[in-house]
Amino acid sequence: MAKKEKEMEKKDQEKKEFEKEMQTGSENKGLSKKAIKETNGNLEKKMLTKTIKEKMLENNAKRKALDEKSRFIMTKKHHKETYEEAKKMGRMDLEFIPLCDHIAKTENYFTSSSCAGRIALVGLGEEETKQESAFHRKWHRKVKEKEVLEAIKEFKGTVLWFKQEPLILHLGTNTLENAKKILELCEKCGIKRAGIKTAKEGKLIVEMLGTQNIMTPIKEGKTQAGKKYIKYLVKKANEKFEKNQELIKKLTKEAKKKLK
Repeated sequence: MAKKEKEMEKKDQEKKEFEKEMQTGSENKGLSKKAIKETNGNLEKKMLTKTIKEKMLENNAKRKALDEKSRFIMTKKHHKETYEEAKKMGRMDLEFIPLCDHIAKTENYFTSSSCAGRIALVGLGEEETKQESAFHRKWHRKVKEKEVLEAIKEFKGTVLWFKQEPLILHLGTNTLENAKKILELCEKCGIKRAGIKTAKEGKLIVEMLGTQNIMTPIKEGKTQAGKKYIKYLVKKANEKFEKNQELIKKLTKEAKKKLK
């Protein structure tokens, strides 16, 4: 209502200024009737042109907002279908399903990718680059010392790393205000590594990454970490994995309150 009243006041003011210009134009001394008529006509054209431009800008703004909304609806639908298919095929981490189910039902949010954390053995080439890396073993659960030792024994590559990876989640939304709500959610849950990864008109992606992780080399050529150290790594990795799962539960609980 306040916006409408301001627009009405603005139009009334413009009308008064226009009438004043008309009156001033007609009172100018030394002008012929023809000149006065032309002056008044020019003022009318000026007023009409201004009105048309304002209407065009208003229509363009509405069209842009509508296009952004349509794109977001299509994007959300696509990611929801992708999630439902992954869940059906058993490719979703069970710990994340309650949270992703909730996000799928919201109006302004969607999930684009997620991983609830894992423990893995990663093989590297001589250069130890990411391009050369490959999973030798990976578990989306706690592990036993015996199975890790057996996997290390079976490794025939050059360099082997032991990794315990934290949760990673990408949440999408449609406005900066909603993206801020996600970041506030992360702060409340204790997720310190979170930020806006993608920022486009009508689409923002917030990435959140847990901090419970381990990454260390355990074998290179004939050199290998001892059983005692492997036992220690397995123990710490399992502890961190549990903390990671607790964080997901907390995140799910708070998201149900904050993200609608």
